[in-house]
Amino acid sequence: MTSDLSSKHCEACEGIGAALNAEQIKNLMPQLNKNWEVSADNRIIKRSLSFNNFYETMAFVNALAWIANIENHHPDLEVGYNYCHVSFMTHALNGLSHNDFICAAKMDKLLAD
Repeated sequence: MTSDLSSKHCEACEGIGAALNAEQIKNLMPQLNKNWEVSADNRIIKRSLSFNNFYETMAFVNALAWIANIENHHPDLEVGYNYCHVSFMTHALNGLSHNDFICAAKMDKLLAD
């Protein structure tokens, strides 16, 4: 699951064209951790994570927030004591863009380190 996506940077969401189509998404998915899922309508990629405690959960959330801020591309998060559900979607396109896959790959790398 080696990915060069994690070395890329996000583009501004305005003016980047149309959302990715199903074939483009299918070709990008193998570059992410196998636990990522695509929504049935191909508009969102999501992954659920479990942690040992609140501290580990929040450490992950803060690290992901730092990445999202640098890339200026932000996930939707659902956070609890020992879990975090992460969803990426390019709201400007109402679907997925390369930015979503870049940030997902950076998140995968964060978890692997």
